[in-house]
Amino acid sequence: MRAVRLLLLVLGVAITAYGGWLLLPQLGTTLPWLIGGPVLHDLVVAPLVGLVGLALGRLVTNRARLAWIAAGMAASATLLLIAVPLLWRPPSAPANPGLPDRDYPLGLTVGLAVLWAVIVVVFVVATTVERRAANRRTDSR
Repeated sequence: MRAVRLLLLVLGVAITAYGGWLLLPQLGTTLPWLIGGPVLHDLVVAPLVGLVGLALGRLVTNRARLAWIAAGMAASATLLLIAVPLLWRPPSAPANPGLPDRDYPLGLTVGLAVLWAVIVVVFVVATTVERRAANRRTDSR
């Protein structure tokens, strides 16, 4: 088992070194992306998500609803993350032939609207079920 682990370690180091060697010529254009992403996340995104989570934890007392809101926020963040390359093309840049030419802002808006509409429907259904169950309990007494 130890030999397999050592072989995997050596193979991983070799592949990483080869990837670094291939990256070396583009390092000037790639370095801002490699450094900027984690810095942007740590200085902007993570504190913002933490503050929103803290505020939601105090505002929403029902833990089941808080879980749905958190899931909606995670799905929204994923949609936004996927949409960034499609939305962030400089106006003067030619269209990417691998990407269909579509109205990406509209698609993102519709996707987010459908996502949150589903969450609102879940809330309405859950509230209705809870009220009916509460009415049945009070009626049976």
